[in-house]
Amino acid sequence: MHCCSPHARSASRFFSRFARSYRRRFARKGFEDCQQHMLTGIAQSGYEDATLLEIGCGVGHLHLHLLEQGARKAVGVDLAPAMIDEARNWAAERGLSSRTEYHVGDFMHMQDIAPADIMLMDKVICCYPDVDGLVHRSLAATRRVYALVYPRNTWVMRSGVKLAGLVMRLIGSDFRPYVHDPEQVEQWVRAAGFDKTYQNRTFIWLTQVYSRSAD
Repeated sequence: MHCCSPHARSASRFFSRFARSYRRRFARKGFEDCQQHMLTGIAQSGYEDATLLEIGCGVGHLHLHLLEQGARKAVGVDLAPAMIDEARNWAAERGLSSRTEYHVGDFMHMQDIAPADIMLMDKVICCYPDVDGLVHRSLAATRRVYALVYPRNTWVMRSGVKLAGLVMRLIGSDFRPYVHDPEQVEQWVRAAGFDKTYQNRTFIWLTQVYSRSAD
């Protein structure tokens, strides 16, 4: 496992507790609105026969759905071993084991992850302190489409994240959530040669999909 910092270790333990409940929740309710937005944006850019890389893949419902709808292969990365266990099991149940590959650990410390056509990060950069490093490293691993969901930069979200951080501190966890500046994130993505092709929002989440600019 590539999981070095106290924050990463705490995030691994925190999210592992919810692996089974995440899968049960999806079985009952399906995709969240923000995830539907992400799928809509990716569909507009096209994913037939595409390779997928999902950082913070959780139990795998996004990339497994895209594989069933025509994507070719998916690699999932997550800090939480229990999430990866659920994703592997679910891929096997759906007959997708041969088209999936999973890694436990911090993507920032992995050297053996090949670039993919489509990058998915659903509620990931809000769980990472070095957003600059994560965005640039993930962009470097993206050939064509860059899709992400993260919190809107509103006073409600900033207040909620501060409260969540206080709770984490009180229970002795080093994990902290973050609200990052969407304008800065967009500037980094555009500077890497991508154009924004889709955006939508809910009360909490901002969904953006970018496609690499034509030469």
